[in-house]
Amino acid sequence: MARKKTTSDRVVLQNAVKTLAANIRFSSVDEPISSLAVVSSIPSEGKTTLAVSLAQAMADGESTVLIVECDMRRRSLSNALGGIHGRHGLHAVLSGRHTIMESVVATQVSGLYFLDAEPGIPNPPDILQSKRFGSLIDELTDTFDVVIFDTPPVGTFVDAAIIGSQVDATILVVRQDHVRREEVRNTYAQLQQAGANVIGTVLNCCDAEVSSKYYGYYKERKKDTYDVVQEVPESQKKGASRPAMSIPKGPVTAPAAPLAAQPSRPAAISQTIDASAGAPAPAATPPAAPTAPKAPGAASLGNTDQFLVNTNYVPHGYDEE
Repeated sequence: MARKKTTSDRVVLQNAVKTLAANIRFSSVDEPISSLAVVSSIPSEGKTTLAVSLAQAMADGESTVLIVECDMRRRSLSNALGGIHGRHGLHAVLSGRHTIMESVVATQVSGLYFLDAEPGIPNPPDILQSKRFGSLIDELTDTFDVVIFDTPPVGTFVDAAIIGSQVDATILVVRQDHVRREEVRNTYAQLQQAGANVIGTVLNCCDAEVSSKYYGYYKERKKDTYDVVQEVPESQKKGASRPAMSIPKGPVTAPAAPLAAQPSRPAAISQTIDASAGAPAPAATPPAAPTAPKAPGAASLGNTDQFLVNTNYVPHGYDEE
């Protein structure tokens, strides 16, 4: 049976997500990230839960945030957001039957909005690679401060790699003791081949027991005393004899200069993948400022089949509902 979450666990989770949101903002100060894909290697790594928590944290920062359902085979965002549904979805917007504002719905979190996807959308990779979807990303980022796309697993469908090649940044969710190192390495390689800007990885479902202990530091202990004026010992009162001080012989040397403080790196988001696994480290350079409307994927990709070849895509099992 799963251990019941304590208040300390919730505090650790909330602070980790807020740190992640801040790191994403600081990863590109000159060109703020306005579109973000949240991806994982295999199912059940907590990608959707993290996407929702991240969207809520960003909305709490007085930003307007839109989270988009892009897993068209197994939709889960609606349940994660409390069962809300819109009258229209992603396919209706892409086909031009309804506008963005007619399809987007507000959530219980102020500043957070949701665009669902209709069930049974045919040929998701072709839709995501269309020029219309690339134009839709531009329209969404013009309307909202941040747009987050929840995607299917990279190792199962090519959808996530296509979306990653069109948005400003991508973060890879890795669940501890759930996914194999080889699968993570292959996922990262596919994203890099597709041209996705992977700004970091998030270790999910990790043991927070050690971290939670440090939050006790901020709790006042009732038995602590804050008396700073105490009785002066008899030996230190005026007129009392004081022990003689011994001065060392030899030249006096200046104390060594203190070492420069090294900037600490937040643990919530890592800019590298385990080097011992042989995976290349993702580039930390910010995305270039867009000078033209975003193109759906690399210019050399003509269709979905060519995209699969270029990304060395190898499908894995994924049960459809």
